[in-house]
Amino acid sequence: MTAQAPADIESSTSPVDGVAEPSPEVKAKAAAQTNSLVAKLWNYCNVLRDNGMSTIEYVEQLSYLLFLKMVDEMVEEAWDDEVVTEIVPAGYDWKSLASKRGVDLERHYRDILDTLGRHPGTTIGTIFAEAQNRITKPALLEKLVVELIGKEEWTVKGTDLKGDAYEGLLSKGASDTKTGAGQYFTPRALIDAMVDVVQPTPEDIIADPACGTGGFLIAAHSYLRAHHMHELDAGKRTSLQRGEHIMGNELVVGTARLAAMNMLLHGIGTSDSPSLVTVGDALAEKPSGRHASLVLANPPFGRKSAIAVIGQDGEVEKEDVQYDRDDFTATTTNKQLNFLQHIMSLTAVDGRAAVVLPDNVLFEGGAGEKIRRRLLDEFDLHTILRLPTGIFYAGGVKANVLFFDKKPPRADGKPHTIQTWIYDFRTGQHFTLKQRPLTRAHLDDFVTAYRPGEPLTARVSSESSDGPWQVFSYDELIARDKVNLDITWMKDPALADVDSDLAPEVIALEIIQDLQAALVDFAAIAEALGEEVPEDMEPE
Repeated sequence: MTAQAPADIESSTSPVDGVAEPSPEVKAKAAAQTNSLVAKLWNYCNVLRDNGMSTIEYVEQLSYLLFLKMVDEMVEEAWDDEVVTEIVPAGYDWKSLASKRGVDLERHYRDILDTLGRHPGTTIGTIFAEAQNRITKPALLEKLVVELIGKEEWTVKGTDLKGDAYEGLLSKGASDTKTGAGQYFTPRALIDAMVDVVQPTPEDIIADPACGTGGFLIAAHSYLRAHHMHELDAGKRTSLQRGEHIMGNELVVGTARLAAMNMLLHGIGTSDSPSLVTVGDALAEKPSGRHASLVLANPPFGRKSAIAVIGQDGEVEKEDVQYDRDDFTATTTNKQLNFLQHIMSLTAVDGRAAVVLPDNVLFEGGAGEKIRRRLLDEFDLHTILRLPTGIFYAGGVKANVLFFDKKPPRADGKPHTIQTWIYDFRTGQHFTLKQRPLTRAHLDDFVTAYRPGEPLTARVSSESSDGPWQVFSYDELIARDKVNLDITWMKDPALADVDSDLAPEVIALEIIQDLQAALVDFAAIAEALGEEVPEDMEPE
């Protein structure tokens, strides 16, 4: 079931199979085609937004239609038609849809969504779960089916091309702040840097318990294809292609469908195979059975977590839904702290994790202090990357990446963390989503300092005591008030130098970001004191 691709793309593209890297000309052509597809589809999104559809709803509808179109193309190009045609029942495929017009088209589209949603546990079932038609005007649906989706050939342009085009749409969808879509999207530059330093291997079981649109899982899979595919035998290649090394979970059905479609477009898994993304609350039950040797995650930001948590300390914090987690060290309704505890349980012994977490996880007292003590004692928290503001779609977010390894219990009872290296990529850094977005190149110095694949003893601190890369001993960390790991030492040149050459608009934006961050912190304090913050007063 393999579609053939044009020679100008496929023949020169495959480090996957040990073939040479694509030439700059091929890369440029693919990028131009990707940008053209994104622009074409995005322009139509503006039309649908004028008719009351949100950006994320539009991308959802594209997921349904793209799936049907690609299956149709695979039927045309496949070596074994009989296998492919079983994916979509006869009469509910792309040809049946494209043959209709007007009201008949809209009615048949609804029937297709309802029928294909009845495949639980498979990728197709995840994509069409609870699917509804949001394009209520038949004329608009007809234009999308006939002119935009129907006239493009998606499967013959190379996996990376169609995957990148879809991811480009997801990125644009993340900018739709009114729907909160941005909370599911982690900047690709940050994802790539995290994957580059943890270096996934073919033996890894890779998990993301809050996978959003699947960015971490796709990047890890791409790393494996680029660095290890050529050394694998046929059986292991097939296993990698089917995504048997991947475990994704997402709470929101609509976001899970975007993740499933995103991975399918990037060549991970098959339509009729078990879904690589489970839908549900990752915190509801402690991990059992299969654990992950590598966890990559950016748990959702936010304070509210309608739950009741019962931890080892026996305390209960009540909300609407109860979590009975005897593997949790501390009881809290702080979602990020609970996700950190969940990831600590999900990670296999001798496994590793890289997790994006907000500042409050590093300094919050009570449950936060208990969890940090356990993290330092039972895990090797070897690296913290302090992230700048302005790189996430949620305003005022101050976050970090925690890198830690899970170790077996030590007979002598000594802590596993000996030293923690902290890279300050926040102080003096200035980013915005549009004028100065974060790129992978901005993180080159961190990746170099991390020394991927080398022992921690090979690391070298910054030459200056005011440099970004410093190391702290376990004794220094554990002695800090409440084991506060929110450590700063660098001076912001913009604050120290009145003649700073920063543009006024950058300074103004930083002031706004600092105020937003302060509002988030004050709202958290108010809720901790038992005061519910009204929705219209919540920081965006």
